[in-house]
Amino acid sequence: MSHSVGQVAGFAGVTVRTLHHYDEIGLLVPGDRTAVGHRRYTDADLDRLQQILFYRELGFPLEQIAALLDDPAADPVSHLRRQHAMLTERIDRLMEMAAAVERAMEARKMGIDLTPEEKFEVFGDFDPDEHAEEAERRWGNTEEYRETQRRAATYTKEDWKALKRESDEIHQAIADRMTAGDPPDAPEVVALAERHRLFISRSSYTCDHEMHTRLGEMYVQDERFTATYEAIAPGMARYMRDAIAANAAQSV
Repeated sequence: MSHSVGQVAGFAGVTVRTLHHYDEIGLLVPGDRTAVGHRRYTDADLDRLQQILFYRELGFPLEQIAALLDDPAADPVSHLRRQHAMLTERIDRLMEMAAAVERAMEARKMGIDLTPEEKFEVFGDFDPDEHAEEAERRWGNTEEYRETQRRAATYTKEDWKALKRESDEIHQAIADRMTAGDPPDAPEVVALAERHRLFISRSSYTCDHEMHTRLGEMYVQDERFTATYEAIAPGMARYMRDAIAANAAQSV
């Protein structure tokens, strides 16, 4: 089966002029012609064109692509392996660049004079603005939300770092108790749950036991919160919920 130059241009997302040029320089010579000399491309030609376009996307000049494809020691699988490795490397680099841009935007939005490196040091993989619109929609009319916004506006870079360290310490201590096999209502775990509640009250908004319990439920009901805690230790979201509930029960 063969295809016309127009069909191939449509398949590959290139212009007919580009295909004509590839033919003229010997990079992609159609394997067939009609009786009147019109180009017809075979399936093998399409495979070669795919390889050409992969290499072009990676920035290779046409002369080097021709040399690579015409190398008798190379086979199609080796070309694909090389391209896969190079594309993967490029994807990783682009993802790093995108993350750096996102961190820079976070710093700007929060009014904190941080470089992207400093922003990463403070927040790691957590994006404090990822669900900002949803948070404002759900809680914007509450005093807790307004109090959080007021406090956040006063924090310096060092304040954010200190809060992040304390938060990490609390979460890691709870994860360690869970890993050690302590039940969520063990005295040491309940004490850590209370420390967690007091930390929220001191850093964000007044968090009584009822509010804390609602937060605990959200940790297992909202997959985004669940993912955050599960990344610390598998099963931690539910363990946090249960420890918070145990702490609230003991406060009555």
